[in-house]
Order: sequence, then structure tokens, then C-alpha cells
Amino acid sequence: MLTAGVRHNAGMAIHDGAGGCVFCDIVAGRGPASMVHSDETVIAFLDLRPVTTGHLLVIPRAHAAFLADLDPAVGGLMFGVAQRMAAALRRSGLRCDGVNLFLADGEAAFQEVFHVHLHVIPRPPGDGFRIRAKWRPPARAELDLVAARVRDGLART
Repeated sequence: MLTAGVRHNAGMAIHDGAGGCVFCDIVAGRGPASMVHSDETVIAFLDLRPVTTGHLLVIPRAHAAFLADLDPAVGGLMFGVAQRMAAALRRSGLRCDGVNLFLADGEAAFQEVFHVHLHVIPRPPGDGFRIRAKWRPPARAELDLVAARVRDGLART
């Protein structure tokens, strides 16, 4: 579970009133954004509900609702921009002693806007942001079984 500034809200404006994608509106210049980076494939702008000051979103210009819908080359470009944004945050003078990259893919993973987006979250000490889970070390046999199932999934792509 995400805490301290990240609230799961299935009722959040996933689409604007006309039924369009809020991130596509930003890409098209119809929606407001505090832009940090823009190129022909990817944009980066400040999150409206930041976990910490400087929290950025990196999105593809082309709409892709889920990670599986995203062209892998565009995903690589997104990650490259996220790396540059992380370095910029560290040099910006904002409190940033670390950076988390976070991508939610699907409602169960807390995706609220169904246009792929990568969070770049600057982390100052004591910011209170946590990912809570029931961490448990499984037995090697269970890990091997799960690995086999994932390999089977790879063979089906």
C-alpha cells in the first residue's frame, strides 16, 4: 500500500468531462501543465498531487493506456528522460537525496490515469513516503515455480 501523499482514488479524473484523456489534453496543449521537458516523443511535467516537491510525470505523447500498449522503443525513451529528470532534480537545489521511479500499470496497481506515465519522485530524508507490504521470503522451490510460470508467459508473447 502506498502512503504519505499517495492516495488511491478510483474516482479521480481519469478522463476530462468530454471523455478524453487528461494527459492527451496536456500533450495537445488543451490542458495546463508545468512543463519541464518536451520532445517529439515524450514530455515531463510536475504532478498535480506531488508526493514531494519536484515530483514529475514522464509520459509518451502517443496515447497508450497500459504498459503492454506502449511501444518498447518509446518506453526506453521515457526511461531515458526519467534518468535525466532524476539527475536534474539532484542538481536543482530542491531537497533530493534519492529518487524513486514508479509506474502503476492497471487499477490494482493504483493506476488512476489510463495513459502510461512514469513518476519521478525526489526523496528527501524523512519525507514519510513508504510502500507498505507484507514482505516475506519464499522458499527457493516457490521462487523456481514462479520463475517457470513467468518464463511460460514470455514464451506466449
